[in-house]
Amino acid sequence: MIPSDHFVKFYNEVFKFLDARGPGHLEKYWLTISHHQELHCLELFKTKGLQGMYEYWEHIRIEENCDMTLTLTEDCLTMKMHKCPSLGKVLDNDAIPCEKYCDHCAGWIGPLLTKAGYWLVYDMVDRHQPQCQEFIYEDLELAKQKRDSYTDKSMIICNF
Repeated sequence: MIPSDHFVKFYNEVFKFLDARGPGHLEKYWLTISHHQELHCLELFKTKGLQGMYEYWEHIRIEENCDMTLTLTEDCLTMKMHKCPSLGKVLDNDAIPCEKYCDHCAGWIGPLLTKAGYWLVYDMVDRHQPQCQEFIYEDLELAKQKRDSYTDKSMIICNF
């Protein structure tokens, strides 16, 4: 097994390699990851909705030792990553992050959530800081309201 410090550095180099091959290669890779993740969590997301998503990411938060706050309300699951362990380890290893490194979460989560009937609003905060925020809604109008509440639209990735 590859230690996580080495894995994220490898992951970063794969992202750079695929991105250098031209438009679409990196995004296709993330879609492949999303497809594989369906085996782990799509049914949970469909049957238990936001509660199932909370359970999934709470397990990930503990397992990966994420400095992350999860907040579940009736309408939204909010994930605030205070210090992303993935990007944090890339930076700690003196690696130069792939310019699109922070797109990988939304790149696999967004398509999966769409299949489960949910909407993702992703605030990257800063591509060079290991932090981000994700807001997941079942109601498209609430997701649009959240997206539209941001003034810097370049930092928002939505799957609608």
